Amino acid sequence: MTVFPSHADDIVYARSLIRTIQDYPRPGVAFRDITPLLADGRAMHATAQELLAQMPVSFDVVAGIEARGFIFAGAVAALAKTGMIPLRKAGKLPKPAYRLTYAKEYGEDQLEVSPDLKPGMRVLLIDDILATGGSLKAGADLVAAVGAEVTGIGVVLELQGLGGRSVMPQTRALFSM
Repeated sequence: MTVFPSHADDIVYARSLIRTIQDYPRPGVAFRDITPLLADGRAMHATAQELLAQMPVSFDVVAGIEARGFIFAGAVAALAKTGMIPLRKAGKLPKPAYRLTYAKEYGEDQLEVSPDLKPGMRVLLIDDILATGGSLKAGADLVAAVGAEVTGIGVVLELQGLGGRSVMPQTRALFSM
């Protein structure tokens, strides 16, 4: 195991690993690929540390939105020495406590949460990307439906020009493109 002390240049380095893939998944789309950041220990550690550091809030648990939000939420929870609760797509939990249906660009989707998220818990909500804001808003609404409180929202990357900031103005993003 390698231990990486955090420095401002580690965040710059992490940002440099996000690559743009033109015309994926369809022509005209510039896909932002965070896979190289995930694969790099130094970058991943710095990203998780910075996500945690930018949250001037108290929380009992970190919730991550499926699927890549799980990765960052788990890393942040480990650093904060708290638990992590996944917000899953429908049908992935053996016994969901709550389910929320939300609109997406091309139809509807659902998020579920286990009974491990309890009323009164203070939740730090983490996802990988803020684009249109639909899944992040659904995650926040699901947490509220349980009776828990979202005290902070963080993402690794905000995609500018897609309207997510107007839907979720309280979100803190490490990077924007």
